[in-house]
Amino acid sequence: MPDRVYVDLQVAETFMNTTALSFQRFAFLDFEASSLDRNSWPIEVGLSWIDDSHEIQTFESLIRPAPHWPEEAWSQASALVHNIPRSELETAPHVEVVAESLLKALGGRIALSDAPPFERRWLDQLLGAAGVTSHVQIEDFEAITLAAFSPRALDFLYERLERVVAPHRAGPDSARFAKGWLAGMRIEDQT
Repeated sequence: MPDRVYVDLQVAETFMNTTALSFQRFAFLDFEASSLDRNSWPIEVGLSWIDDSHEIQTFESLIRPAPHWPEEAWSQASALVHNIPRSELETAPHVEVVAESLLKALGGRIALSDAPPFERRWLDQLLGAAGVTSHVQIEDFEAITLAAFSPRALDFLYERLERVVAPHRAGPDSARFAKGWLAGMRIEDQT
């Protein structure tokens, strides 16, 4: 694991050094899924961003499973964590509607995630099922955050994240990361 973090930090530092940091360029992406199995599929998506007035905006939606997604990838253990019953997904918006709304909300921003490989898999499943060919850049939340903020701001940012328990719902989970960044930005603005 240390090698992966080192590589992520190198990529993030290069990214941050060649790109002017602008909070408007980033959004925070989270999915809840049927399970953590290889064949799992997305059941809820959340995307949060900080707007020009430093307010947090969030798009969130349940996702009706695509007909070809394997039902055996549903896990009751996962349902107990995110508290989304399988039956609730039957009336959720179709994948096409969710994909279109998500991309519109993303608006070309770079998505940050605390689990990029999982988010990439579930995003690709969602977009593929919707017949959408769009590339969304997903970067590692921690790597970009460590490269973007001063040590003092990082203290406040991670303290904010620690104080708010992840509810395991996609919208509130993505908003939690945005609130952490907002706390860090306020400290940076003071210096």
